[in-house]
This record gives sequence, structure tokens and C-alpha cells, in this order.
Amino acid sequence: MSVAVLIGIGLAEIYSVALGGGDTALLNFKKQTVFVGVGMLLLFFMSYFDFHSLYNFSTWIYVIGIGLLVFVLLFGQTVRGTTGWIEFFGFRLQPAELIKIAVIIILAKYFSSRSYRTDQLRHIFFTGILASLPVILILLQPDFGSAMIIFIFWLAILGIFGLNRRQILVIGLLALIVFATSFFFILKPYQRERVLTFLNPNIASLDQGYNIAQAIIAIGSGGWYGRGLGFGSQSQLKFLPESQNDFIFAVIGEELGLFGAMLVLVFFGVLFFRLVYWLRHIDNNFGIYIILGAVILLFTQMFINIGMNVGLLPVVGISLPFISYGGSSLIASLALIGIVESIIIKSRHI
Repeated sequence: MSVAVLIGIGLAEIYSVALGGGDTALLNFKKQTVFVGVGMLLLFFMSYFDFHSLYNFSTWIYVIGIGLLVFVLLFGQTVRGTTGWIEFFGFRLQPAELIKIAVIIILAKYFSSRSYRTDQLRHIFFTGILASLPVILILLQPDFGSAMIIFIFWLAILGIFGLNRRQILVIGLLALIVFATSFFFILKPYQRERVLTFLNPNIASLDQGYNIAQAIIAIGSGGWYGRGLGFGSQSQLKFLPESQNDFIFAVIGEELGLFGAMLVLVFFGVLFFRLVYWLRHIDNNFGIYIILGAVILLFTQMFINIGMNVGLLPVVGISLPFISYGGSSLIASLALIGIVESIIIKSRHI
């Protein structure tokens, strides 16, 4: 129910932005409805699919995901400086979104088949390799946002299993080295400027900091109940860039106001509450780790996207789950929810 409402809010805002942008054909809106249809079909299919089979095929799923990341680097399409899409029949597939599910599944298999408390360093090293392969390949695109999501997910999983302070410090130092190397040698100039603008928003409010400034203006102008669908000045007059993707939460804040923004947060809260609730009612460790991974992944993406929109975090190109325009992200998220539903359905018979 909560997922359906979030999708509905997203479709309404994508429709609104399309009209305001002069897209009378509503091309993006129509594409998004197709993505919703495909995603929902996949959700229902995965919900009746025996999730235990994912345990046996987890290695192949991971290898295929890595293969797609290599393929996209060699033959992928470059959009806004990032070589991260495979195009076919007018649609684009972003392997970085699919590898997130593959990492959840492979780590769920690993932790469910071993006692993590014994020889933690070996487990940290091995799972670090599993996580670092997609992170490095995604950084080479370069897509800093998706790489960061996978790293945060891996670190959160390790934290749940009880890292000590020394281990956290070592991983933190390694992450700092990787970030510094990526910042100076891999990231594009505009991506570096995003980070610098976040550290000092006043250095370029009309240049690098323009996106964040317009997002904050849009949210602030919405008031309690918003200007109404199709009447947001920042989004409709194209002051707000990427209004259907990265900054769709700002559009919600402007057109639906604080009420609409809180409604989004409430339904995300309901979704996370239900997922955490089922964690305590499942006896299968593999299923528990997948649900835990889904919570961490979706919450991290939601938190970073909203943080970007309100100026609390740098702009790193993370979509808002179920709401932002984009087929790969939406379909992957719905497939993940379908896997969770399968775990819940099958666990009712335990």
C-alpha cells in the first residue's frame, strides 16, 4: 500500500513537471507508466517466486551484475559525463541499479552461511572484495552516488554485526583514501564542484550551487499546503534542474507543501516499519539478511536524496525510491520489494 502511494505521488509530479516543461506528448510520464507496469509485474512474479532459489543462484546473479558493469564501461552510452547506460529499443538500462540487489543477495548468502563472530577480519576482507568490485567499476563510469550507496550498505551491514572501534577506524581511513583518489583522479570537474559547493555553498550560488539554492527556494515557497500541482514556479519555469529525477522532492515540497513532503515521509516510515516488523517474525537467516539489506538500501537512498534537496548533503545523483523518474531504479526497487514479499509469504508457513 505504501509503495503504491509513493509511486502515485511520483507519477503525479512527473505529469505536472512534463506539462510545465511544454511536453504536451508527456513522453517521460508515459515512459514512467510503462516502468511502473513492468516493475509491478516483476514485483508480483518475485513475490510468488521461491526466494530460496536465490541462495543457489546468488553467485551467478552477482557475476552477471559485474559483467554488465564491465559491458557498460566498454559499450555503454554516456549521459551527462557518466557512461552508465545500456540503450535498447528506446529505453535505457542502468546496471548500477541492478548490482545493488546482486550485492544484497550475495552478502545475505555469505552471512547466513557463516558465523561472523569467528575470524571477523577474514569476513571483513572477503565481503570487502565483494563490495569493492562493483564500487570500483561504478566509480570508473563515474557514478559517485551509486558507488557510495553500495559502500554505505556494506559498512552498515558490518556495523550491525558488531565492528569494534579499531576496525571502524581502519575502514574509515581506507574509505577516505579511496574517496580522495576518486576525487582527484576519477570524478569529473562538475562532480568535484558539487562536493566543494556543499562544503562552502556561498562560493558559487549562481553556478555550482545553483541546483541546491533553487531546491531550497522551491521547498520554502511551498508553505503548508503548496502551490498546487502544475503551479510551482521553480519547477514549472525550469529554474529547478533535474526536477523529475534528483530534485523531485523539492517539487513535492513546492507544489504539495509541507503536508505533501510529510506525507512522503510518513509512507516511507510505514514501509520501513513493516519491513522491520517482519524481521522479527522470520526464522530463515538468508531471508532476514535480504530484508535487512532492503531496509538499509532504500533508507540510505531516501535519506541522501532528501538531504540533497534540503541542502544537508552534497548533490551526488541519487534518485528518490519509487518517486523519481527512471526505469532502472524503479524496476530494481520493485523487484526488491517482490523478493521481500516472497520471504514474508514463504515464512508464514514456517
